[in-house]
Amino acid sequence: MKHVSQLSKLGLFDARVPRYTSYPTAPQFNADLTGKTFANWIGQIKPGSQISLYLHVPFCRRLCWFCACRTQGTSSDGPVVAYAQTLKAELEMLRRTLPDGVQLSRLHWGGGTPTMLPPAEMRAIAALVFDIAPLAEGGEFSVEIDPNEIDEARLDALAEAGLTRASIGVQDFDAEIQSVIGRDQSFEITKATVDAIRARGIGSLNADILYGLPHQTPKRIADSVQKLLTLNPDRVALYGYAHVPWMARRQQMIPSDTLPRPEERLDLFDTARRLFMWDGYDEIGIDHFARPHDGMAKAAKAGTLRRNFQGYTDDLSPVLIGLGASSISRFPQGYAQNAPATAAWKKFVQADEFATVRGHAFSGDDIWRGRAIEALMCDFRVSSRELTADYGAPAKTVAALFETACAKFGQFVAREGDALVIPPEGRALTRMIVTVFDAYAMEKTGHSSAV
Repeated sequence: MKHVSQLSKLGLFDARVPRYTSYPTAPQFNADLTGKTFANWIGQIKPGSQISLYLHVPFCRRLCWFCACRTQGTSSDGPVVAYAQTLKAELEMLRRTLPDGVQLSRLHWGGGTPTMLPPAEMRAIAALVFDIAPLAEGGEFSVEIDPNEIDEARLDALAEAGLTRASIGVQDFDAEIQSVIGRDQSFEITKATVDAIRARGIGSLNADILYGLPHQTPKRIADSVQKLLTLNPDRVALYGYAHVPWMARRQQMIPSDTLPRPEERLDLFDTARRLFMWDGYDEIGIDHFARPHDGMAKAAKAGTLRRNFQGYTDDLSPVLIGLGASSISRFPQGYAQNAPATAAWKKFVQADEFATVRGHAFSGDDIWRGRAIEALMCDFRVSSRELTADYGAPAKTVAALFETACAKFGQFVAREGDALVIPPEGRALTRMIVTVFDAYAMEKTGHSSAV
């Protein structure tokens, strides 16, 4: 109780802060970046190097009310097939721009619901991608799979294309909670999908589950986690539900008075966390768990864990290229985002132009501040020696920021040699602590709850 009271005094239960999947965060992107800059950055990729590629498919058969992603509903396959044709045209543009010999360390299809693609389109897109840039040795090909929108033919197509990791959104198995969030997905259909994935030799499984949902209680989330554990996913993301109805209008369908209070959200997280730990998972960062054999667990132990727009990753590639409407790319030079609206993105591609409409070119102290934030988010420690020697950070500025963090968060941060460390009892505050290193102004209403 004393621990919770201290967290409350520091503002944990009232704060709204970024998730820091990038730095600067996406609200800081500007319209100065264009497709020409995007193409120039691609052209500067070292020939023969490895990159990551993300393909975004924004369609869903139904729109879940809890989701704040940029998606659109469709009851027919026509818009999805048309989108696939434009995506293939964008890939051909990438082929013409990409330096020779580039390989893929990671290929991920997200959305939306990429498993809405017909089997023939899945095969065609995968074949085109790997013709442009083959999967490197040890590389991974992952796809977000909706158990309600998958069948034998599409699973066969993905398996034949070389899928190595499947990702399934669970959210919660409780029937009442599913009804309130507009996401009906039984345990039985989820298990059948997992069984079908494994029967095809697809070796790795990710799962997402949410805490902070309407009507959620410790008992209910414990029941859902225990059901998920019977599926034995290799990697789990335990995300906090972000209720932002002013940004995602569909969330207005969820009554705010059914949501747990911030203090209850912390209890829900801790209930789920303890179950994952008791079942032998390693705790990764602030909200992920992985079996010890999984690449993410190995990266966490080795100190090579990284953070990107999909959350935590064990991918060390410095370049992530995002294609499709609203996709975000990361380069050593900065971030670039495609037009969010499908129609606008399609218009660019049909004109044989990359669809970049906003982004951020790194300048000033962006890179070392970003590294400080990433290190704390991934490893709960950041070395002043690393920041000054490897990233050129001014020693006096780093020292001052370390002192500010210590003064502001007291016992929930510590100094160990040249490092600033977040001990286990302070990890609930991690997203708040790293704001010390954020040089940009934050609009609190644009971010999710800190817990």
